[in-house]
Amino acid sequence: MDIAANLREVQENIRLAQQRSIHAAEHVRLLAVSKTKPMEMIQTAYAAGQHEFGENRVQELVPKQAELPEAAWHLIGHLQTNKVKYIIGKTKLIHSLDSIALADEIEKRSAKAEVVTQCLVQVNIAEEESKSGLFVPELADFLDAMADYPHLHIAGLMTIGPIVTDPEEIRPVFAELRTLFLRERERGLPHIEMQWLSMGMSHDYPVAVEEGANIVRVGSSIFGSRS
Repeated sequence: MDIAANLREVQENIRLAQQRSIHAAEHVRLLAVSKTKPMEMIQTAYAAGQHEFGENRVQELVPKQAELPEAAWHLIGHLQTNKVKYIIGKTKLIHSLDSIALADEIEKRSAKAEVVTQCLVQVNIAEEESKSGLFVPELADFLDAMADYPHLHIAGLMTIGPIVTDPEEIRPVFAELRTLFLRERERGLPHIEMQWLSMGMSHDYPVAVEEGANIVRVGSSIFGSRS
């Protein structure tokens, strides 16, 4: 397992995808998904220049963040309200805001800690029952409501594409999220900043980049498949 070489290959694939598409962002952040991976592998990636990591579970993120606090840690998995208190002030970005109840808890805990927590709103484009996220018709009203949460800053949108054999099948999902992202940026709500569009994982990140993702969440292509 040559993690440094894997990182270079992913970065090159991102660069090539940017060249192929008029929709691609000028700058794309690579988020190394380190769930279930030991700290030794994460430290190797950090030494190779990868400084942003994504974790699905609060109970994994917290000890890893404590061991490598100089890295930027992202919570990318579903977040339960009873786990919010453990990660306030420890995340660069929460990618999975998907309900008013969760917003309420993040706001309460962030106000108590006197911090502003950066979040992305997760959108379930394909309306898959197995995935979290707002359905498309719910998004605009949800973003309107976020004006009442001064300690929670909406910085963009996230989605998880369906698992398919051919990544091209996911392209319409990514294209729709880009359309929503641009729509909400055009609305120009003063309390919303449409800065980050988080979509794409190891099997489909080049397609996501072609459709405008400026954060991609790549795990197995960097660290190898999970057991």
